[in-house]
Amino acid sequence: MKPRFRRPVRAAAVLAAILPATAAPATAAGVPGAHAPVVALRVATYNIHAGAGEDRVFDLDRTAAALRGLRADVIGLQEVDVHWGARSDFADEARALAGKLDMRVFFAPIHDLDPAEPGGERRRFGVAVLSRHPVLAAENHEITRLSTRTPDPVPAPAPGFAEAVVDVRGAHVHVYTTHLDHRADPSVREAQVADMLAVLAADRGPTILAGDFNAEVTDPELAPLWERLRDAAPGGGGTYPAADPVKRIDLVTVSPDVRVTGARTVATEASDHRPVVADLKVHRRGR
Repeated sequence: MKPRFRRPVRAAAVLAAILPATAAPATAAGVPGAHAPVVALRVATYNIHAGAGEDRVFDLDRTAAALRGLRADVIGLQEVDVHWGARSDFADEARALAGKLDMRVFFAPIHDLDPAEPGGERRRFGVAVLSRHPVLAAENHEITRLSTRTPDPVPAPAPGFAEAVVDVRGAHVHVYTTHLDHRADPSVREAQVADMLAVLAADRGPTILAGDFNAEVTDPELAPLWERLRDAAPGGGGTYPAADPVKRIDLVTVSPDVRVTGARTVATEASDHRPVVADLKVHRRGR
């Protein structure tokens, strides 16, 4: 739930980091392309707790097994370490999980710090998108953040809002993953929601926004999202904490032109959150 450690400024597009490795359905009326051919897509979101389970034991093979069991085509990940520190054996979790699952990956750091020792790898922490389908483009957008690593922080734009445009058998789907502020005060999340919606406003075609929102669907700071998106798993059950969830803060949300055919929360203690899986139908349309 807690991260380790205005309007957005759009970061430069990043392509080099792409590595091979139940709501009511929208009606056809008023939805562009609603009569175009559709393709199936299973999407998941999972806060992986830097590879540590509810038992606080780091075990990336266990994380990979939990992800594999979702049988998802595209997965949004949060709390991903890349050479971050001893807690995750300085592993590049994004690349390692992509390799274990034979998926492509785009990693979008929130924090990008100097190496722990001279000549070492940079220490990074953020979010990622795994995909079985080709990734046509990817970008690490900035949204408002309140740093957990500096004294007396003030809200400011910072990276870590990942977008991947995925080619799903001819359907170009914009997939976003996010990790919103964890504090009880909702003001930073309010700004983050506004920032994300500003980024999404540039999209055409199917859009999916998934992640750890650190807020529930009915919380006021998320209300603006529901003017553009809808919750894919309103009956999916709690996601945090994993052993005995009392909150549903991990969400898959979709644009009106995406049809939801099923969704669920998956019981596992491979992290301190539970993953959410949604089965979708998207129209075969261009960007």
